[in-house]
Amino acid sequence: MGNFLYYLLPAILFSAYFKYTGNEMAMFFAACISIIPLAGIMGEATENLACYTGERVGGLLNATFGNATELLITIFALQAGLFEVVKASIAGSILGNILLVLGLSIFVGGIKHGSQKFNRVHINNQTSLMFLATIALIIPAVFFQTAKQHVVLHEFSLAVAGILLLLYIAGLFFASRQKVESCELAEAEWSKTKSIIMLALSTAFIALESEFLVSGIESVTSVLGWSEFFIGIIIIPIIGNAAEHFTAIIMASRNKIDLAFEIAVGSSTQIALLVTPILIFLSLAFAKPMDMLFNYHEVVVVALAVFTAQLISHDGESNWLEGAMLVAAYIMIAIAFFFL
Repeated sequence: MGNFLYYLLPAILFSAYFKYTGNEMAMFFAACISIIPLAGIMGEATENLACYTGERVGGLLNATFGNATELLITIFALQAGLFEVVKASIAGSILGNILLVLGLSIFVGGIKHGSQKFNRVHINNQTSLMFLATIALIIPAVFFQTAKQHVVLHEFSLAVAGILLLLYIAGLFFASRQKVESCELAEAEWSKTKSIIMLALSTAFIALESEFLVSGIESVTSVLGWSEFFIGIIIIPIIGNAAEHFTAIIMASRNKIDLAFEIAVGSSTQIALLVTPILIFLSLAFAKPMDMLFNYHEVVVVALAVFTAQLISHDGESNWLEGAMLVAAYIMIAIAFFFL
């Protein structure tokens, strides 16, 4: 993940200090910073552990912990009843992965290596899954607008969440039947014991920092005037996936554009098909049921992002100009959400 990220770890101490002194806005930003290296450690621990477990179990580990950071953040937001933040975070993760991360990866890879080719069949499978998930987001926004329709919205959301979860499991099974590249035992940089310990510690600290972050949202909105929607759709996705984003860009710079696509598009697919259903079901346990009725802005930008990903991956070849266009699209959308 890059050793320089470890220099951000002291932010954990600062966040605890600001929590103790009651400075919630400073605590929010310290928590944001501290989550970045912690997410990187979690990812590194998962990758090392995968070397000891074999291809299939390793793939399951990577799939499970791939978006664990953002899942933890949104769970605390869900528990606090911040449904707008949770839904915006889901949409923002899909948007950020497809436009910002993929765009930066293609741009950096294209600048360094020129035109890059990738496995368009596999990526098209991922974007097709994303397109289906987008339909699941669009349907409530179209069919469940009246008060009478809202009565059955929660039942509909539970049914769709179950379908998406089954589809995700089917996608995992399909991927496990394909030939995948995995690390050998000799390539693991950490021992199995160290990997497990670091995974447990990073998960625990991310949970703590996620609670700090969520509890500081109200202070940030009142002092800086940022909306909960902007924090959810832009800030949380960038913070939660920063280490993973960095990895995708590094892979593209090493001419491993297939892996960069897999990280960016695969992460979006996981958010839509796994994280979203988990949050829907967990909301029942918190006695605060969340539905799948996303607002007009979220649905439109997600649909456009998925459509763009399909266009980019159609020919199996990418260049730096395509990457620049994706990043430009993300920046324009982020500015619009800031003023929304």
